[in-house]
Amino acid sequence: MEIFKAPLSPFDKFLFGGLGCGFVVLCILGGWIFYILQNLPVPLSSVTQIADALVPTATPVPDFPTETLMPTFPSTLDGSLPASVPPPLPTFFGDVPPSGKIAFTCYIKQIDQICIMNADGTERKQLTYLDATSFYPSLSPDGQTIYFVSKKSGGFEIYSIDIKGKDLQRLTKNIGSLYAPELSPDGERIVFTNNGNGLWIMRADGNNPHPLTHRDDIDPTWSPDGSMIAFASSREGKRQLYVVNADGSNLRQVTDLNNMGGRSTWSPDGTKLAFYRGPTGDHDIFIINVDGTDLRRLTDGGDNLGPSWSPDGNWIAFTSFRDGNNEIYVMHPDGTGVTRLTENPISDWQPRWGR
Repeated sequence: MEIFKAPLSPFDKFLFGGLGCGFVVLCILGGWIFYILQNLPVPLSSVTQIADALVPTATPVPDFPTETLMPTFPSTLDGSLPASVPPPLPTFFGDVPPSGKIAFTCYIKQIDQICIMNADGTERKQLTYLDATSFYPSLSPDGQTIYFVSKKSGGFEIYSIDIKGKDLQRLTKNIGSLYAPELSPDGERIVFTNNGNGLWIMRADGNNPHPLTHRDDIDPTWSPDGSMIAFASSREGKRQLYVVNADGSNLRQVTDLNNMGGRSTWSPDGTKLAFYRGPTGDHDIFIINVDGTDLRRLTDGGDNLGPSWSPDGNWIAFTSFRDGNNEIYVMHPDGTGVTRLTENPISDWQPRWGR
């Protein structure tokens, strides 16, 4: 039987032709994919492993004790310590960095506390965590103990603590409002201010406290050999610097200047004193011979306070407001090499140098 074959219409020709072309394209595409899969340099599982290896993983962070304040700075005005980017370490521009340690007052969570750092600004640590003001620190001659004042017990009493923040001891009890304690070079006696009652001396363990002077005398500091004490006083009207023998004899006036500050410091050779003076908000650091000659100004503006000479004589630490906040700086005794050691939005102040 003859089968009737109808002629293809133009649409049918187009449809069958398109299907044929599509099939050819699919065959070519499938062959190309097959070729690629057969010629990959590594299996897909290996590619995944390599990709995983390239993803960075978190590096464990050392669990520093909370009292260790690396050279980081709080981002809140109350002194709390959230994670922050450390400020750059001090640069001394060719100078040999200062050595020893510096004790200072640090304002943490709206309370003054005692801190310590290396004299080059590294390894800053908070030593006290008291619930009341603690300030006026000074280091013992061997650099192992800090003496300071705190209101921990109600009134301003003298305490000691070691440089690791351990062995806190109260040394005085109810003899007045006390400030600025400092241990003698031989480690035997502490001199301090008894507010309104002159300078007092006691043994290093707090025994036998007794007056050395009976006037409006403040901020005492021992000469390097322990034979004399320098201090500030308004006993003759306006405040000036004085020195007196350690037994209270041979009092003599060193300065005759306006707008004198309080804290001073001896040069290690015992021939000079560094101090601060100037109108409120514009103090500068000066040095002068103990006999009152050769007065020199070391700073010019910035409200600079509380100098402390380094044991080797090459540097003077001080507080300055020159960058808009109290920070601790060092400079050479000729006023050169000024370098900032601290960088915080809170106050670091009252530096006192030790070994």
